[in-house]
Amino acid sequence: MSISNAMASGVAGLLANSTAVEKISYNIANADTVGYRRSFSQMVTAGSSPTSGAGATGVKTATSHTNTTDGSYQSTSLASNLAISGNGFFVVSSNLNSVGTQSMFTRVGSFEPDELGYLRNAAGNYLMGFAYDENGSLGSVDRSSGSSLVPVNIANKSIGGTATSAMSISGNVPSQETGLATPGDPFVSSAEYYTALGEAERLNFSWQPSATENQWELTISDGTTDYGSVTVDFNDSGALAGTPLAYSGVTSMATAPAGFSFDTATGQMTLTLDNGATPQVITVDLGAPGSFDGMTQFSGDYSPLNVPADGAESGQLVRVEFDESGDVWGVFDNGKRQALFSIPLATFANANGLLTTDNANFVMSRDSGSFYLSQAGTGEAGTIASGGLESSNVDIATELTSLIQRQRAYSSNAKIITTADDMLDETIRLKR
Repeated sequence: MSISNAMASGVAGLLANSTAVEKISYNIANADTVGYRRSFSQMVTAGSSPTSGAGATGVKTATSHTNTTDGSYQSTSLASNLAISGNGFFVVSSNLNSVGTQSMFTRVGSFEPDELGYLRNAAGNYLMGFAYDENGSLGSVDRSSGSSLVPVNIANKSIGGTATSAMSISGNVPSQETGLATPGDPFVSSAEYYTALGEAERLNFSWQPSATENQWELTISDGTTDYGSVTVDFNDSGALAGTPLAYSGVTSMATAPAGFSFDTATGQMTLTLDNGATPQVITVDLGAPGSFDGMTQFSGDYSPLNVPADGAESGQLVRVEFDESGDVWGVFDNGKRQALFSIPLATFANANGLLTTDNANFVMSRDSGSFYLSQAGTGEAGTIASGGLESSNVDIATELTSLIQRQRAYSSNAKIITTADDMLDETIRLKR
């Protein structure tokens, strides 16, 4: 190797080690940056030519990333702050007006709702996800592109009510109240049901003891209007004592389009409520004759009716919850819980090949390969933890050690240049 080549190698070494120091300083500066991925410079031999037989004349750097190494978890107690454990990246967009035009990927999970309810992280990027429909289904989504993604918004969410269609009644009426010459007052309980508009209404069930032992007169009303009545006789002995014996005396008091009917064989009544353009029909199950599943009559106290009913009233969102599979759940003031969004994790064949951009974001490159939007916790994708953040994966001790090594290497390469200069000076003196 000539003296000039030696000097060129020293210069290449200075440049390579200064680049390495640049990466180290960048890592140290971002040691506390949420979601930051460490990068570093690897030394690669430069200037060699196997075909010509020329030897290596220097060194250059190749930037590498540690995108697949997790940072530590830091709890924040803010539900919308998300951290990934394992492989994968959040998909984000920097502009709502250009959603889907170019996907960016990040591990910065410091998401909070903005003034419009969109979840944005500290870098100002919008979190993207798949939206569930009202039936809790994602439908057909394209997980190989961002075409099915929408910004995650948790503001002004409401859930429509569903009309009640079925009710079942259970409880106990006291046998000692029947068979009296002067029966006492009726025992009255009410049950809540929901209209097609999600409004809560109530039905009243009045149990009037009869002068005949083990016999009751049940009347159903809405508090102002009676719909109908039925006579209920209970068994007083044997294995079926306390269960309904028979239903009889069915009487409808409803005025059309309202209606009332009763199936004495099954113990089911059908109420038609005139509360809309299309009347609401509710099936009320008292329990079949000989069954302990519905109403019973035993000696003792009156047991207030237990009347489970389907349907629900309308509700407004009160909070959101995130599970480890990436689903965003809305909890509403009517007690319902409904899936709103699914937050996918983008996985790559070579995540370390992603290109770094501003704000700890990444974009695809030829080395990274294309992405696949996996559900968290499935396949190669990691899981999502709510209420915390993933810190930088930089280790300060490692960076400082590398800084010392690069400093020594830089000084050594500088020594090559000064030595080559001295040798050239000696060569020039040979002529004198």
